Amino acid sequence: MSGGLPPEIEVTADGPIRVVTLNRPDRLNATNHALHAGLGALFPLLDADDGARAVVLTGAGRAFSAGGDFTYIDALTKDDDLRRQTLVDARSIVTGMVGCRLPIVAAVNGPAVGLGCSLVALSDIVYMAESAHLADPHVMVGLVAADGGPVTWPLLTSLQLAKEYALTGERIPARRAAEIGLANHVCADDEVLPAAMACARKLAAMPRRALEDTKRVLNLHLERAVLATLDFALAAEDRSFLSPELRVTLDKQLSKGSDAG
Repeated sequence: MSGGLPPEIEVTADGPIRVVTLNRPDRLNATNHALHAGLGALFPLLDADDGARAVVLTGAGRAFSAGGDFTYIDALTKDDDLRRQTLVDARSIVTGMVGCRLPIVAAVNGPAVGLGCSLVALSDIVYMAESAHLADPHVMVGLVAADGGPVTWPLLTSLQLAKEYALTGERIPARRAAEIGLANHVCADDEVLPAAMACARKLAAMPRRALEDTKRVLNLHLERAVLATLDFALAAEDRSFLSPELRVTLDKQLSKGSDAG
């Protein structure tokens, strides 16, 4: 199943399981426009794949996704059309994952930062490598976090903890993530993908209609939260791309040659 997806997203079939790999390993799978737009198109394609029964989502190389590519973020501050399309894609990612009929199992093989952290938060079952961590540093760099942690974390952990990690951007190590409900399982680094695949095979063997409808019942809670917050969140993120604080962060990071954050 390609469906015009960019090379930054690799989809392979293992029987009824679709393994989705974020594929920019030389940039720690940091989000650029092609990757972001591809994720916006991905989940309807998976939904339409009649042979698919479960999805495993992981990253190539050492990271799950190490955040946004600073050159991409810089372009978003200067190009209104690109920013507008990116926000449309952001909505599609969130609603696509929430509405996807297939169970999505995240195999978090390394750092999951920014959008990577959002993808984990929107997954159905999460396996994390011991060395991995979550972080949503949007606020730290001057952006509003519109598409992940602040939308979903209050349903997964306490509102107080959601506020702490969303407002400070602090790293959440794998063990801590599991303790507070942001991950299901922590595995040795070399076991995270096999464990996620084993879970996906178990899910794929379940009665199809019962599994998919039960996921839908559960995700109706998440959908209500998304619909209640997403319009404001995306409008606020749009405004924040023009903030002076973000400009200072970008100038500093680009002068150092940093790619992601």
